[in-house]
Amino acid sequence: MTPEARSRAREQDALDEAIDAWCARLADVRRLSDNTVRGYRHDLASFSGWARREGVAPLSITHRELRRYLTELSRAGYAATTVSRRLSALRGLYRWMLREGRCPSAAVAAVSSPKLSQTLPHTMSDEEASRLLSTCSGPEPVDLRDRAFLELLYASGARISEAAGLRLGDVDFAQRQVTLFGKGSKERIVPLYDRALESLRAYVDHGRGALLRPGHTTDALFVSTRGNPMSADALRTRFERHVAEAGLEPGLTPHAMRHTFATELLSGGADLRSVQELLGHESLSTTQVYTHLSVDRLREAARRAHPRASSHGSA
Repeated sequence: MTPEARSRAREQDALDEAIDAWCARLADVRRLSDNTVRGYRHDLASFSGWARREGVAPLSITHRELRRYLTELSRAGYAATTVSRRLSALRGLYRWMLREGRCPSAAVAAVSSPKLSQTLPHTMSDEEASRLLSTCSGPEPVDLRDRAFLELLYASGARISEAAGLRLGDVDFAQRQVTLFGKGSKERIVPLYDRALESLRAYVDHGRGALLRPGHTTDALFVSTRGNPMSADALRTRFERHVAEAGLEPGLTPHAMRHTFATELLSGGADLRSVQELLGHESLSTTQVYTHLSVDRLREAARRAHPRASSHGSA
């Protein structure tokens, strides 16, 4: 066996060990169902088998090699949703491996970069949102924190990274709004409705202080049970745990609440420019795709709005 082959074999063994460890974490920490964990394991084992057959070193995988894997899935007749699910599983695994020191950042970049055909994130119904929020309706500090976090996402359309970056002073209870810092540190102000403000106030007044350790100070809005600022990954894990507790579709992510926020604004009559500003999008076209406006809906909006669009208009 050549040195290159031995190196690939070591990486294969390391990948298989990581798959076992990550799936165990999904079951034990994130409390995903047996069927969901089994699905993740099947998808990841399929990739591992492909890498072994093709002689690909999985911990040193390149963008080109990953594209080849995805192309082979498509040519084999797998549905786009299946390909997207397998890619999502790989991204989750590789991000975790990077945090655990099991793979280099270059491999994570290679797995994160491929873009599939435009697909829309899930939306949530009001009933699903209510079920999600009901999982943290108790009086304990963690319940108050998680409910405030979920209500904030639902009320503001904040990205998970934006929620993680919030400081106490970013919530203005007097003006009933929150200041979010998006991509490129671009600032935007989003108004909040009463229920979200009430949940945030309850957390700040009765929950946050109980989570802080004596002598430990931080201005981060969301803190862990050890009193430390919560990262985006930590908040995402809390979200996924509540999704599981509510018995909702495991594919629901914090981004689903952002998408729902935008969709509900448009359904309520908000104009695209306003939604663009509230979401912090640079381009209006991004907002159009994000809110899945159909061509027919746009055409109808133009017909109603343009003064010369009426069939009875003068020549």
